[in-house]
Amino acid sequence: MTQLDAVLRPPLSDPAFRRDIVEGLSASPKATPPIWFYDRRGSELFEAITRLPEYYPTRAETAILTLQGTAIAEAIGVRRCVVEFGAGSLTKTPLLLRAIDPSAYVPVDISGDFLRDSAGILAEDFPGLPIVPVEADFTRPFTLPAAGCPKRRLGFFPGSTIGNFEPAAAVDLLRSMREALGDEAMLLIGMDRIKGPDVLVPAYDDAAGVTAEFNLNLLLRINRELGGDIPVGAFAHAARWNDNAARIEMHLVAKRAVAFDVAGHGFTIQAGESIHTESSHKYDGRTARLLLRAGGWEPVEEWHDREELFSLHLAKAAG
Repeated sequence: MTQLDAVLRPPLSDPAFRRDIVEGLSASPKATPPIWFYDRRGSELFEAITRLPEYYPTRAETAILTLQGTAIAEAIGVRRCVVEFGAGSLTKTPLLLRAIDPSAYVPVDISGDFLRDSAGILAEDFPGLPIVPVEADFTRPFTLPAAGCPKRRLGFFPGSTIGNFEPAAAVDLLRSMREALGDEAMLLIGMDRIKGPDVLVPAYDDAAGVTAEFNLNLLLRINRELGGDIPVGAFAHAARWNDNAARIEMHLVAKRAVAFDVAGHGFTIQAGESIHTESSHKYDGRTARLLLRAGGWEPVEEWHDREELFSLHLAKAAG
C-alpha cells in the first residue's frame, strides 16, 4: 500500500480501533485488546462458542441463575435499574430480569448492530420494561442515560469477561463501574474458577474450530476496516494455559514469516511468533473477593454451579 492509497482511502473505523491495533502490532511481543473481536461477525461467532460442548462457562452460569434465582433476587431486591456491561445474552439476561423485576434495563456494548438486535429481541419478551441501549466502549468513560435509570442500579457483568483484563486493568474497570453506577449500586459479576488445563484448554480450542474462526476473524476485521493486507491463512489459532498467571491465553501464531501493512504502517512477524489476542484470568473465591475490594466493591454473596466450575459474585458499592 502506498502513502497515496492511505490518503485516498476513506476512514473505515473509529480512531480507537486504529490506535489499539497499530500500537499492539508495533509492540514486542505483539498483542491486541480483546474488545476488538466483537464486530458483528465476531459477536455472532462468540454466541456460537457459548453453545459448544467444550465451552462450560455459559452453561454453568446459566445453571447458577436458574437454580439460585430466588436467592439472588432476595439478595438484590426488586426494582433496580439493570445496567449490563456487554450486549444482553439472550440466554442469561432474561433469567435475571425475570427474577428481580427491574425498573429498567440498560445494555451497554461497543457493537451497535448486535446491541440493537439483542435489545429488540428482549423488548419482545419484556414488553412493559423500559430498555435503553447505549452504544459505548464500557472500558472507557461513558454516560448512562439521565432519564429512566434511577440511582438504585445493579451492574450486571456476566460471562467472566472481567477475566479478559490484566489484574490492574480489572481493578480500574471495577472502579470505573463503581463511579458510573453510583453510591447505591450493586454489582452481579461472573468469574471463571481456576481448574485444570484438561478442562480449560478445550474450552478455548474446540474440536469444531469455532473459537479458531473467532480468533482469526480479528485479522479479517483489521483487513476490512483498516485497509490491511494480512495473509490470514498464514496464521493459526492457539490456546495456552499459563499456570503462573492463572490464565488461558489465545494467540494467532504465524506459520511462516510474513510482512503486511495495516493503516499505512508496515509490520513483519517471524515463523512461530504470535499475536496475543486474549487472556482469560481465572479466580478462586479469595482472589475474587480481593479483586472486588480493590475495585471499590464490598462482597455480599457468592454462588457456584454444582461442579464448582464457575462463580457469580454479588457486591455492593463500598463507602
